[in-house]
Amino acid sequence: MSQSKGRVLLAYSGGLDTSCILKWLIEDGYEVMAYIANLGQEEDFEAAREKALSVGATKVFVEDLREEFVKELIFPAVQANAIYENIYLLGTSLARPVIARKQIEIAKRENCTHVSHGCTGKGNDQVRFELAYLTLHPSIKIIAPWRLPEFYQRFPGRQDLLKFAVEKGIPVSQTPSKPWSTDDNLYHISYEAGILEDPDVTPQRDMWKLTVDPEDAPNTPEFINITFEKGIPVRVQNEGDKTDVTSPLDLFIYLNTVARRNGVGRLDIVENRFIGIKSRGCYETPGGTILRVAHIDIEGLVLDREVRAYRDEHVSLQYGKILYNGMYFSPEGQLLKNIVSLTQDSVNGIVRLKLYKGNVIVVGRYSNSESLYDMEESSMDVQGGFEPKDSEGFIKIQSIRLKKYGMKM
Repeated sequence: MSQSKGRVLLAYSGGLDTSCILKWLIEDGYEVMAYIANLGQEEDFEAAREKALSVGATKVFVEDLREEFVKELIFPAVQANAIYENIYLLGTSLARPVIARKQIEIAKRENCTHVSHGCTGKGNDQVRFELAYLTLHPSIKIIAPWRLPEFYQRFPGRQDLLKFAVEKGIPVSQTPSKPWSTDDNLYHISYEAGILEDPDVTPQRDMWKLTVDPEDAPNTPEFINITFEKGIPVRVQNEGDKTDVTSPLDLFIYLNTVARRNGVGRLDIVENRFIGIKSRGCYETPGGTILRVAHIDIEGLVLDREVRAYRDEHVSLQYGKILYNGMYFSPEGQLLKNIVSLTQDSVNGIVRLKLYKGNVIVVGRYSNSESLYDMEESSMDVQGGFEPKDSEGFIKIQSIRLKKYGMKM
């Protein structure tokens, strides 16, 4: 027997691509271990474990990362109001640091010489995974098959992978493939490629997997209350069925449940990938959509104007880019995350929401301890300690430069 080229820990999904990669790595002379991350995707993890072993993996690690995903990535992103290009809620991006960190942890423990993944050579995920790998384990070697000519020239299309799977006895699902690819976790599901590569093609009605079509959602609205402490959701109450949830993972799962049945969280966009290619993607982010609306709203009641403006202008958008571009473990990523937490000390209160046919509608909010809103001060009927005549001087000062500018027009 020839000497092994090394021990590889492969990020394994159980699908066609990573199953073929697993077998290909073994035939290329590597010992291969498989690593499966449970991030809340709808997956039979035991079946995936057995499949990896049957293909030839020497060990299989199935890791439940849902709790840390919610607490360490999702909730801080909510605190930051993190978003990419003013629309994408970063569902795929948020999952990658958690997956990569555990993969490197196992690789170190098992004395692996290499890590590997099934990301394509055109996408963002190869960047996200590999930047995380190299930050957490600078000396680790990486095998990215879809960037290796000997791999992608051998398997230029799906049919070539299917043929290889049949030849090698790799179990393949016989259900018809959907004309798009998906990636899902507790936060969202993404759809891309296939027929979606034409940005003018309307997604098929049966593509959407998580949410009820808003047109088919209940005709009666559902009302929930979300309690925030330091910008983190700590309680969800349903005014109708009296559900009351407080633990982080259960809370987020419940928000997904109520959002899904009310058709909340669909998105269809064209975005700019980090590597420079435009990409059309469709997303469902049910619970995350609710939390974004609620968190932004409670900040309006309790957060100082200048703190909020500084965070929005200098932190939120940058933090979104950091997450999207795979720089979570970078020095600037850690800096921005720490700054976000400093802005959230006063973000305490309750937001009342109506969920109705795809919409998240704020119907009220209050804070017993942190509200900066003064009803009398803001009232049109009561002076409340504010002298209207003082506004005249304010306007005069603001107008000095504008009058000079106006004289030149």
